[in-house]
Amino acid sequence: MGNNRSKVPDLEKLVKGGRKKFVRYEEGAMLYSMGVHTFQQLAKDARAVYHVKRIVLVNLDLIDEYLEAFRDEEF
Repeated sequence: MGNNRSKVPDLEKLVKGGRKKFVRYEEGAMLYSMGVHTFQQLAKDARAVYHVKRIVLVNLDLIDEYLEAFRDEEF
């Protein structure tokens, strides 16, 4: 029914190397080691979701900024 997307090899290397700024929900969930639904909610809370036609992309820079707000200063 739907198109099968190919897996992006070495996703973490692409993101850390600065070559990949936007990811899909599944890729982001793998990158941040969380479930897809949890990553979707995190992306929405961070206002990092972009709808491009029928594709949903998430800006990882905005996710990182949002997560920094939850950092514990004590440790």
